[in-house]
Amino acid sequence: MQEAKEKFKLVFKDRVLRNRILITLGLLVIARLLAVIPLPGIDASRLGSLLSTNQFLSLFNIFSGGGLSSFSIVLLAVGPYVTASIVMQLLTVLVPKFKSMYQEEGDAGRRKFSQYSRMLTVPLALLQGYAFIILLEKQAVLPTLALGRLGIDLVILVAGSMLLVWIGELITEFGIGNGISLIIFAGIVSRLPANIGQLLFTYDASQLPVYIAAIVAMIAVIFGVVYISEAERPIPVTYSKPTHGGTAGRSVSTYLPLRVNQAGVIPIIFALSILLFPQMILQFLVTSSNLSVAHISNSLLALLNNQWFYAATYFVLVFVFTYFYTAVTFDPDQISENLQKSGGYIPGVRPGNSTAEYISRILLRLTLVGALFLAVIAVLPLVLRALTGAQSLAIGGTALLIVVSVVIDLVKKIDAQVSAQEY
Repeated sequence: MQEAKEKFKLVFKDRVLRNRILITLGLLVIARLLAVIPLPGIDASRLGSLLSTNQFLSLFNIFSGGGLSSFSIVLLAVGPYVTASIVMQLLTVLVPKFKSMYQEEGDAGRRKFSQYSRMLTVPLALLQGYAFIILLEKQAVLPTLALGRLGIDLVILVAGSMLLVWIGELITEFGIGNGISLIIFAGIVSRLPANIGQLLFTYDASQLPVYIAAIVAMIAVIFGVVYISEAERPIPVTYSKPTHGGTAGRSVSTYLPLRVNQAGVIPIIFALSILLFPQMILQFLVTSSNLSVAHISNSLLALLNNQWFYAATYFVLVFVFTYFYTAVTFDPDQISENLQKSGGYIPGVRPGNSTAEYISRILLRLTLVGALFLAVIAVLPLVLRALTGAQSLAIGGTALLIVVSVVIDLVKKIDAQVSAQEY
């Protein structure tokens, strides 16, 4: 406890770290202010009614930080950028050039990779913005817009989304933590007072067991996320220190830490983006004048709205994306090569391919535990909702998972900065 207090004091004594925290807070405040600047012409009462009856739109509203409920200029939030990042990550598997750029070309390659992601964000934002506007028009939430007005609104929505992406990158570069994750985090947290107030005003004594179950699930999620995020498997590594004569000298033993959850919260964000994007398109197509298209869209929406099917799909996506993101960001061959170049080896394992295979086997088993944990925690609130009928549990559980993971990552980065300053 005393050590924590001392580090807390060091945070404010370190001028560089203090400035980074203030920059982060300032940029997050700007992002939240943008979320309350509305586009004109919205029917607020009809929009509120639509959000209360549509699970997809209410979930999207949570992750846009309330941008949809106010039809703000940042309605799309960072959703298009996240979708673009998913597409680019998938391309690293399909296109060797992108894999080389992301994994082997260092910082210059990653900057180029990020630039391609930003370029892809623009057409995706145009598509999503157009789908939302047409959907709200057909629900009589927006009046039918003239072509010129529609074009202006689309430009504003795309610019708002890109502005949030830019703010997120400023946070990553000049602030502390991952800027995109923090913007999503701020959007979720900003809705907490309204959600708590709604829960208090609609309190029903007969639902007390449901509330208790939700609290127990919340505590379990927090404990589980913290525990798994901190868990790691140390692999012993020995470095030989040569003497001046070139012969082998004293050996130094250390270890290579492999985290149980290498991917962090990214699989959850990826899975949600994959689930939300088709639903948005189907919501747009369901009002089509073509009866066949409308019928197929209705059938697919009904399938996605089935709680058990949705939970099973969510489970599989989180599980798969955990493996996928770990494979993209952690390369055992590169680790093995680096160990060999620096004179390190794993006792009992031959350097080179044998070391890479050994690390891959361990990583495969660790990722299985991490993927199963993330997937179970992600669908737990959905299962509780299906069993109890409490509609707020699914949103609250997913949001809590993201919030806890982002906070853990932020605390680690602050702690690393403080430790570096101490030395």
